[in-house]
Amino acid sequence: MVEAIFFARFSSRADPRLFVAQAHSFVQQARLAITLAWIAGYTNIITILTCGTVTSHVSGTTSNFGREVAERSWSLAGFSLFLLTSFLVGAMISGLATEFGRRRLWESIYVLPMAIEALFLAAFAFGLEVHGQRIVQPGAGLYFMTGLACMAMGLQNATITRISSGVVRTTHVTGVLTDLGLEVVQFLYWLRDRSRPYPPGSPTSLIRSLHTHPTARRLALLASILGSFALGACLGTLAFDRFPRWAMFPPVLFLAWIIYQDVTRPIVEIEPSSTLGDAADLPASLAVFHLRKDRDRHGHIHRMPNLLAWSDRIPSDTRVVILDLGEVTRLDANATEELRALLMRFSVQGRRLVISGMTGEQYEQLRRAGTGALLDPMSVCPDLELAVARGLNLLEDLARSVD
Repeated sequence: MVEAIFFARFSSRADPRLFVAQAHSFVQQARLAITLAWIAGYTNIITILTCGTVTSHVSGTTSNFGREVAERSWSLAGFSLFLLTSFLVGAMISGLATEFGRRRLWESIYVLPMAIEALFLAAFAFGLEVHGQRIVQPGAGLYFMTGLACMAMGLQNATITRISSGVVRTTHVTGVLTDLGLEVVQFLYWLRDRSRPYPPGSPTSLIRSLHTHPTARRLALLASILGSFALGACLGTLAFDRFPRWAMFPPVLFLAWIIYQDVTRPIVEIEPSSTLGDAADLPASLAVFHLRKDRDRHGHIHRMPNLLAWSDRIPSDTRVVILDLGEVTRLDANATEELRALLMRFSVQGRRLVISGMTGEQYEQLRRAGTGALLDPMSVCPDLELAVARGLNLLEDLARSVD
């Protein structure tokens, strides 16, 4: 199931509403990217079958434009320029819609661009229903259908680019294959080095530990995006062969379902304890944060935000962080993965994490996820008072180790 992207409120030393795209975790990014990739492959093959041109990417279109200008084929050059402009307009619409939501402090700032994409593809589906299996001839109909598809793909590509901070694309696979090649090399080196004995704490050992999990995850993500795009093309071809007038309904309905999930499933909020007034006497090197459910939607299932991106905003002089789970009563696979990634990050940075309000069952979930060597059982506390005491002890240990 595709996870949504929501606004995480973070307000310690910055405006709480500046924390935007980072709420989307790696797992959420992966699920969304894989889902959108099949929609792009699906839409692209439909436009090839009906309009005779690609619309999910514009590299070939740009090459055709240059050739057509050189050959003075002005009508064809004009059409290529129209496709390029449509893709650009789609990307601009994504930026405008996202900024519109951000400036109005919407919780889900990516619902609007996804809804616009769904409308573009719905209008494209209407054109497909009109033409059926007939090839769209040059003219207004061709411009209408290819323009809608190009704008939808430009909008989708810009949206996932913003969500992932430029890490992944979904409407073309050139960059995906390039990154996949690089990641395969990194993974092969990791496989070779894993069997070599390195002394604990050596630079090489540290590099190995840093690359183990992220490389494997990114390798799986890139391969999945590639496969999802190809799967979409396959499904689009089969759908068009069997029910050409209704072939575009599956991706439109699926986008509508994604939007519904975005709206109805919020993430938890991260609140620094300084805003609550219960940690005024704590040293600056100890920070306490609480996870809170959205008060307007308290009964809904909440998800964990991107804790790695959140940790980047913690002041550098903070050595011990207490994370109070508070109202989080259940840890799903995504939440467990987020906590594990945070523990790995803190281990590299020399920081310590204390978790408050965790049950024995939740701790077992973390342990089974591979956090046994990362999370000291003494740093798992049933209540905040014990967590603060544990945090102060850890600060003393860190100070003695420095001395």
